[in-house]
Amino acid sequence: MVDLTESKIEVLSTVSVVNEKNESVDVALVEERPLTIYVDKKEVLTLMTMGCFPELLILGYLKNQTFFKELDDIQSLQVDWQTNAVAVISSRNAPNIEKLKERVTVTSGCGQGTMFGNVLDSLKGTRLTQTTIKQSRIYFLLQFLGKYNTVYKSAGAVHSCALCKDNEVLFFVEDVGRHNAVDTIAGFMWLNDVKADGCIFYTTGWLTSEMVIKVAQMGVSILLSRSGATKMGLDVAQQVGVTLIARAKGRHFQVLSGVENILFDELP
Repeated sequence: MVDLTESKIEVLSTVSVVNEKNESVDVALVEERPLTIYVDKKEVLTLMTMGCFPELLILGYLKNQTFFKELDDIQSLQVDWQTNAVAVISSRNAPNIEKLKERVTVTSGCGQGTMFGNVLDSLKGTRLTQTTIKQSRIYFLLQFLGKYNTVYKSAGAVHSCALCKDNEVLFFVEDVGRHNAVDTIAGFMWLNDVKADGCIFYTTGWLTSEMVIKVAQMGVSILLSRSGATKMGLDVAQQVGVTLIARAKGRHFQVLSGVENILFDELP
């Protein structure tokens, strides 16, 4: 079992601003903190995060970037907000940090910004088990998830991700970066051995290639977003078998791939 800290930190601050009426009012702002990852005392990179579930974020990040294949490969993960650093110690199969850094891609993401080049290679030959979803269930989830956006409603400036199964939200997270939010859910699944069968992944972020890759790494075959998608995101989804549903708001959505997995039972 990984030795983990529990270092959730305050995510909102109150500041005084002047509004359009020249009145002084108090508003909530989202905290944004740097968190530098060290693996076996070697610096990997610095993430910008709200700090909601930092241990899960780092676990998911290291898994999605293929630093570790098994949870038992990690001995400890210690987050220290006084130094804004996280120390990860491997127990076996220590990753070759320098080799991984040789191929780094600057991504379109906020809050993270890099992806190691071997990640897409790790999905070659992957074809996800397909899951069907009713149109009525899409509408239900879109309405149901609205009550979870507490930080967004207070301060904005965040992205949200949720792992859903049937009509249940298994885990919900908000962070300043959409990549951080998806990595946090990956960490939750990895740490708690949550199976992807029948799961749906929801995000407020746009569906770029790296977002599709990370969801595919989790084994989730349905990706639902209120935002749009990129062409490369669609290409990757078609390659690995992700049902890609974009611009899902209210009673509207666009199925970019996997339309055969949608049961249209509630046409507007």
